[in-house]
Amino acid sequence: MRYSIVIATHNRAHDLRGTLASLAALVTPQRWEVIVVDNNCTDDTAAVVRNAVATFPAPLHYACESVPGRCAALNAGIAIAKGDIIVTTDDDVRVPPDWLERAGAELDRLDCDYIGGKVLPIWGGPRPDWLPDHPGRHWAVVALLDYGPEPIELAQKMPLGVNMAFRRRAFESVGTWDPRIGRKAGTLLGQEVREWCVRARAKGVRGFYTPALELRHIIPASRLNRKYFRRFFYWRGISRAMLYQQRGLDMESPQDTRLDFVRVPHWLGVPRYMYRTAAASLWRATALRLKGDAVAAFDQELYAWMFIGILRQRWIDRRKPMEWTAAPVSKAA
Repeated sequence: MRYSIVIATHNRAHDLRGTLASLAALVTPQRWEVIVVDNNCTDDTAAVVRNAVATFPAPLHYACESVPGRCAALNAGIAIAKGDIIVTTDDDVRVPPDWLERAGAELDRLDCDYIGGKVLPIWGGPRPDWLPDHPGRHWAVVALLDYGPEPIELAQKMPLGVNMAFRRRAFESVGTWDPRIGRKAGTLLGQEVREWCVRARAKGVRGFYTPALELRHIIPASRLNRKYFRRFFYWRGISRAMLYQQRGLDMESPQDTRLDFVRVPHWLGVPRYMYRTAAASLWRATALRLKGDAVAAFDQELYAWMFIGILRQRWIDRRKPMEWTAAPVSKAA
C-alpha cells in the first residue's frame, strides 16, 4: 500500500459526505486507502461512510475512537493504516485529483520525512473586511496557510494538520500525536502539530512546507466573526500554556524560543514580561479605537484574549511540576 488518508471526524456528516466525494476523484496508479475515524459522533456519520463504500475507488474503512479529541482519533487511524505514506486531513476539504501523487513526489523531491502544504479557502459566508482574502496573520485562526511559492524547511514556521503527509518511519521515530493537547469537542485547543514538530526536530526528522501540496478548506460562516476570533485566541493561550508546561516553549513565539525560563521572573506562573506586553496591547487597542481604527484595535485586543487563556491554564497547573526541567520556576520577590 502506497498511501493511507486518515480523517478524524466528529458530528459533521454533511461535510464528510462532500469530502469523500472529492477524495473519490483522486487519480493515482498506486494502491491507496481512506480511514475515517468516528470520534464519538451522534449524527449519521456511520451511514455516510457506509453509503460511500460501495462506489468508492479504494478501500474505505470506518473506525471508532471513544477517547475524545482529534489527536486520539488520528492516532487510532494511524495505528491501522497500511500505507508507506500517511496523509492527514479534515472532513471539510476539497482536493485536486493528483493530491496523493503530489504528496509522494514532494516527499521524494525534498528528501524529507514529512511535508505540509498550502491550504486555501472556500468561504462559507461573507468574508469580513478585517479578514484578508490573501495570506495574513489571522489566516491560521480559520486553518488557512500559504507561505509562498517556494519550499521552506519547517523550523520556525509550522504546517497545518489538515494538509500533511508523512513517511511511516516518521511516526515510528517520533511517535504519534499527544492526546493531551489538540482539538476536542467544545474547545479550540491546538498546538498538537507544533508539539509533534518539536519532537521531530529533536529526533532529526525533517519536514518541509511545499506549495505543490495544495487543497481547499471550507471555512464556515460561524467562524467569520470577531467572537470566534476572540474565542480562538483565548484557547490559543490555554494551548500555549499547556505546551509551556510540557516543553518549556515561549508562549508568545514557541517556534523561536531563546529565553532560559528557569531564570525568568514569574508572577502566578507566567513570565513577568508578558504582563507588560498585555498591558501595552490593551493600551494600544484603546488608543486605536479612539482614533477610529477598529481593525488595528481588534488585532491588539486579541493578544489580551490569549493572555487571559494563559493565565487561566497556568493557574490550573500551578501545583504541577514543569515537565521540561527539574529546576523550579523562578518567582518575583
